[in-house]
Amino acid sequence: MPARVVYQSYVDPVAQVAYIGRLQAYLDTIAGPGVTYEVIGISPPDRELHRLTELRCSIQAIRNAVGAAAEGAAAFLQGHFQDPGLAEIRSSVDIPVVGLGESSMQVALSLGRRIALVTIDPYFVPYHREQIARYGLGERVADVRAVQVPVDEWNRAFADPQTRRQVLAELMDVIRPLVAEGVEVVIPAGGLPALLIAEENGLRVDGAVVLNSIAAAVAMCETAIRLHRLDGTVASRAGTFALPSDAALREFLEHT
Repeated sequence: MPARVVYQSYVDPVAQVAYIGRLQAYLDTIAGPGVTYEVIGISPPDRELHRLTELRCSIQAIRNAVGAAAEGAAAFLQGHFQDPGLAEIRSSVDIPVVGLGESSMQVALSLGRRIALVTIDPYFVPYHREQIARYGLGERVADVRAVQVPVDEWNRAFADPQTRRQVLAELMDVIRPLVAEGVEVVIPAGGLPALLIAEENGLRVDGAVVLNSIAAAVAMCETAIRLHRLDGTVASRAGTFALPSDAALREFLEHT
């Protein structure tokens, strides 16, 4: 039975159409049998580094998830590593909901004892520390560090081999000291670095795994779909992810 997954990116679908196209093409190549991915963006995108921007985009993502579920999507994949609004999305729809950050950290737990994140901008370091605490992973995620590579340079790296080498070298310069300190799995925290390292099949740094978060999220998403179809398993509704009343959902949609 076909399964359509809506993949929520936080970039502008017009201004950053090249990235959306690369992401869609990559998802098309790694999708399991019968599974299709539909990448959607947000306009204006998540370009201002602030909590208000994260909140605004997460509200749009919740609305998009509700729409996706109503249109028969098999799952919703929140493709923004910080996972803003993930709990609210999971509490709003009765289909599997997977977060890029949460799922890749869950996969990393099975690959090594000590984990680290490398984010694309120092601004996001405290966001990720909060995220790690929220998921109860403080004892396993040993550190969060950052590269200082402008978004435009990440985008150029997809088309220009020299820029690609430079960006990867900067990423490795941050990863190697972490591995020397005993980290066993490193997750480049974001869709841009994940898509860039996707071509580096089985990437390792001194034996440590460098995890592609997009591939990890896709694997988790397709497992969640299969489990849902096998026996109806979805998020618990006993408390944290209780579904809203019709009135609560209607008010949210009408007033946001």
